[in-house]
Amino acid sequence: MSFFASTSLTIPLACVLLCASAGSRADAPPAFRNTALAPEERARDLVSRMTLQEKAEQMQDNAPAIERIGLKRYGWWNEVLHGVARAGNATVFPQAIGLAATWDTVLMQQIADAIAIEGRANYNAALKRDSKGTSRYFGVNYWTPNINIFRDPRWGRGQETYGEDPLLAGQLGVAFIRGIQGDDPRLFKGIATPKHFVVHSGPEPQRHSFNVNVSPFDLEDTYLPAFRNAIVDARAHSLMCAYNAVDGIPMCASPLMRDRLRGDWGFKGFVVSDCDSVGDLVTGHKTSPDIAHASATAVRAGTDLDCGRTYLGLPPAVERGLIKESEIDTALTRLMVARIRMGLIDGSPLDAVPQDAINSSAHRALALSAAEKAMVLLKNKGGVLPLSGSARIAVIGPNAALLQSLEGNYNGTMVSPSLPVDGLRAAFGAQQVSYAAGAPLADGMRMPIPETYLRVAPGSEERGLRGEYFDNLTFSGTPRLTRTDPVINFNFQHSAPPGFTPGKFSVRWSGLITPPTPGTYEIGFRMTARKDRPIPNIKVWIDDELVVTPELAGINAANTAVCSAGNCEQKSNKITFNFADTTPRRVRIEYVRSMDDRASALEWVTPTDALVAPAVAAATGSDVVVAFVGLSPDLEGESMKVDYPGFRGGDRITLALPEAQRRMLEAVKATGKPLVVVYLTGGAISDPWVEANADALLQAWYPGEAAGTALARVLTGKVSPGGRLPYTVYRSEADLPPFADYAMTNRTYRYFKGPVLHPFGHGLSYTSFAYGKPTLSASRIKAGQALTAKVTVHNTGARDGDEVVQLYLSKPGDTANPVLAGFRRIHLKAGASQAVTIGLDARAQSQVDPQGVRKVRPGAYKLYLGGGQPAFVKSAAATLHVAGQAVLPK
Repeated sequence: MSFFASTSLTIPLACVLLCASAGSRADAPPAFRNTALAPEERARDLVSRMTLQEKAEQMQDNAPAIERIGLKRYGWWNEVLHGVARAGNATVFPQAIGLAATWDTVLMQQIADAIAIEGRANYNAALKRDSKGTSRYFGVNYWTPNINIFRDPRWGRGQETYGEDPLLAGQLGVAFIRGIQGDDPRLFKGIATPKHFVVHSGPEPQRHSFNVNVSPFDLEDTYLPAFRNAIVDARAHSLMCAYNAVDGIPMCASPLMRDRLRGDWGFKGFVVSDCDSVGDLVTGHKTSPDIAHASATAVRAGTDLDCGRTYLGLPPAVERGLIKESEIDTALTRLMVARIRMGLIDGSPLDAVPQDAINSSAHRALALSAAEKAMVLLKNKGGVLPLSGSARIAVIGPNAALLQSLEGNYNGTMVSPSLPVDGLRAAFGAQQVSYAAGAPLADGMRMPIPETYLRVAPGSEERGLRGEYFDNLTFSGTPRLTRTDPVINFNFQHSAPPGFTPGKFSVRWSGLITPPTPGTYEIGFRMTARKDRPIPNIKVWIDDELVVTPELAGINAANTAVCSAGNCEQKSNKITFNFADTTPRRVRIEYVRSMDDRASALEWVTPTDALVAPAVAAATGSDVVVAFVGLSPDLEGESMKVDYPGFRGGDRITLALPEAQRRMLEAVKATGKPLVVVYLTGGAISDPWVEANADALLQAWYPGEAAGTALARVLTGKVSPGGRLPYTVYRSEADLPPFADYAMTNRTYRYFKGPVLHPFGHGLSYTSFAYGKPTLSASRIKAGQALTAKVTVHNTGARDGDEVVQLYLSKPGDTANPVLAGFRRIHLKAGASQAVTIGLDARAQSQVDPQGVRKVRPGAYKLYLGGGQPAFVKSAAATLHVAGQAVLPK
């Protein structure tokens, strides 16, 4: 639901009167203030009033104010991948790959509309705090969506995408962009920025310098279609150029932006560089000798906005004759047009969006619906799911109570996150659910200390630590809030506990910590801060011994230690603490929140497999085990300093479940209890042991704020799972070409030749569906004509459920490889039927030749309609005959 779904732009009366008389008054406002003029004319006037230095500064993501002409400070760097990110409280929807698993364009547009409204609320609140302008993360243009093709499951940022298929990614991208930008021709709700143009999907460690020599076929067939959808169909007003080079030319200097983007596609908006990618022309690709040359090259290629400071090289570039000031004016005019069309110069009705629009009840309901719709049931041996309401449940696994694996990456702060273990406790009753973490995500990885090893006081059975929250920085007076926090693991970025002000509170946690076994543990507190800020102010005591303190740490250090009795030592910013026995120890933490750091979690590394025995004990006393395992955004993601076994730099080396988690599952499986495995991941887990030994397997992605509630509703059968895989789950990385090879041969369901664990489009249900005989609006057409296919779908089971109707098309000369040509998600009550119509336009019918020319060819086409690929499910089929040939536009 849009906050201003039917509101048109209203011009203030005073402005109308001024503008109407502007031609006859000597003191008429400048042209850029005249709302009767076209945005382009107004923008050109605004740019003409700036000095060359001011122009260069305005073409950076942190654009300063120019007070003499009334231009406010503006931060262009804003993120809304699956909710407003990094700007404080927000509705956090499932990660983008999870949204792709819904196969639901209507839902996607509703989510994007909600995000745009929350972005406006954040922007309005930021201006109330500082009327001079906004900074990073509080603007209303957004560097989203990521529509790169998830061509290889090892890519850590694949979680940000809409999967491996160009049509699915393109259609979901169109829906998201339309939801963000709205449909008012004069006022953008927000501006969407599809990224990263183009041919970009890792490896992350080489992203600032790698080159792809892409074939014309792969470029047109795989890498460009979703971007064409975004620009031509959705009319995105911005686009981000990628770090990498294509055919030897860095993308932010590539002729593809001039020829394809602005030429063939008629793009009129602005292009922003990925952060520091213009600087990469000097430092990474080394195609420019200095920032003056790099700046001139990028602007002349069509990169209007630099995320970074390289465009400070533009004034000297003009002086040296590398670029004309008029070329700079052209780029900056596009940026000023965007500011005008977002209502940032004149104001707009969207300035009235209140802060309580953030995480409204409607948006929370939408997040729950999205999490439910995203879940993909991969296996259900013997109908072990749904679970009986009277069952005793053992909840195990590192993702059962891990905040980060709800969030994904590029996320906001969840107001009331629902953890998986808490969702099952609410559904079955706390007395019916036993919980044990069982394992870390990966061997050697520090994890938040689980609630099972924390107590508020001696003799108490209450799990967690007592938290005393002060509305000052000195722990003075009576705490404003006292509560029990089961786990010390929070995201306070631009946020605070209810009733507190960000950056103006302190917390003291106290209680007992009891190790599961004697041994040496690493103890620390997760701390990160921006490079220009000091390390977070954290101190941790165990038995009154100060073991963690920021005094000796440098910027972004993980932690440090001061020890007096020899129980701990500082070692590569890791504190080791020896627990001689399992006697409870006093623990106290003092945290002063005076800046926007990311300090969040009391963590440890336990001795190997120390957590397994409690998981086995929980399983032994249960009727069924539900294991929440998988990955986290601390393992897979963007350009990360991660080097655990199986991971490197944010990417993955292996697709298997990390060994620490598999050892836990093997031990639990030996109890003989039914094993339900729930994957919380972005990328796919390809693990033959899990496939063979799990009785049920559910892919839940990084499900967002409603995770626990949604999981409980799916696992108990209140909701029948209806999500479908947006990518192929291969047997192993050994079946794939090298990660850095961008040729599409033997990649994705469209070209992969071997057996797989789970195919693209796959997903089971608690009910069943049947398809009638399809009919076509025309069985014979001329090349270039569109048609529709209609089929009746019947819910033949005993439960209500969702079906994703998938249309695959085999084409002349390639009949063995039907590809996705359309889809639609529907909901059917038990026993009900629905006629579903799916359009099939010329682009969906087309094929690409080796020279990269897209054509509709003559011949017989076979259409398949069903709940998955025709090679894996029973599908209804029809034949189409096309006469003649049509060459389609680029």
